[in-house]
Amino acid sequence: MTAQPGPAGRDPGLQPERTRLAWRRTTLSATVAAVLAVKTALHGGASVSGVVLCALCCGLWLGFLRVAHDRIRTLSAGTPPPALAPRHATTAVLCAVAMAVCAAVLAV
Repeated sequence: MTAQPGPAGRDPGLQPERTRLAWRRTTLSATVAAVLAVKTALHGGASVSGVVLCALCCGLWLGFLRVAHDRIRTLSAGTPPPALAPRHATTAVLCAVAMAVCAAVLAV
């Protein structure tokens, strides 16, 4: 049985790095969803509703990208990062959920 390292043995630099990488993966997933939404909306000719949903999805992606980029930059600063502001967390969640709804509407 190995002993667990105490608080003095913990490397505080690893958690922000893992969180930063998670934000990057999530941003990549959102980018793929936005690109697929554009492809779906424009497949077989562009309709007005398809273009509007596509523009909405792209706007939501840009909102999520802004929050993610700010958080990645904060986590990369080298100092212990502050907690994510509730309004930023809410913005990220609302953008992700709304983008999923737009993608589902486009797929159906």
